Amino acid sequence: MSALLEVTDATMRFGGLVALNAVSFSIGRGEVLAVIGPNGAGKSTLFNVVTGVYRPTSGQVRFDDADITGRPSHEVVARGIGRTFQTSRLFSDLSVLDNVIIGMHTRTKTGVLGALFLPGASRREMAACVETAEILLKASSGDLFEQRHRPAGTLAQADRRRLEIARALASEPKLLLLDEPSVGMDEVETDALIADISRLRTERPELSVILIEHDMRVVEAFPDQVMCVDYGSKIAEGDFARVKSDPRVQEAYLGKAAVHA
Repeated sequence: MSALLEVTDATMRFGGLVALNAVSFSIGRGEVLAVIGPNGAGKSTLFNVVTGVYRPTSGQVRFDDADITGRPSHEVVARGIGRTFQTSRLFSDLSVLDNVIIGMHTRTKTGVLGALFLPGASRREMAACVETAEILLKASSGDLFEQRHRPAGTLAQADRRRLEIARALASEPKLLLLDEPSVGMDEVETDALIADISRLRTERPELSVILIEHDMRVVEAFPDQVMCVDYGSKIAEGDFARVKSDPRVQEAYLGKAAVHA
């Protein structure tokens, strides 16, 4: 079976800065890949290359047997890649429910003209969107569902992260990219996040997930594949135990002197 996502020699230069240096990897359907590395290693740049925010200087991105290298982000989402961001991109003044409905924009059919000339069809589609959004919120968190009419900006940090994931899922992705989903969470909230992702994998076994993460408890919980990048280059790949014990990974996180000590 061919890989769902295959990145080959992805390189991204910003002037004289090489943010990504010939990074290659792949992920199959239903797999989880954790991407780790120090701050500034190129992890978010990699996500931006995959999702069309950046067109790579060189290299190729293939998704579901199609070349999507440099395709615009809205087309990448429509093809089946959803993502969250390291910093919140929620519409803070809109309700929790409206934020999830916005995530469905690539799957809806009636636009402005449809609302004007086919109001019945538009109302039926909106009603269906509301129903789907409520189902997603219930599946994500009962507490989040109960807060569905609150402005998203009033949510606690953990619930904002849950909402971002629910909104990404609203686009019906085949591949979900999570950029540091546990950032700002305490241990209890992180444990709940691990449970949320575990439940998501059970409910959607065909969904592939790539997550950028610093909390090693989250990484260890989903040990299908781990890839470590440093200074824009892939330095290790394998299961969690193998990558964690790699001297290059330890050096990237701790420094050469600490590793040798």
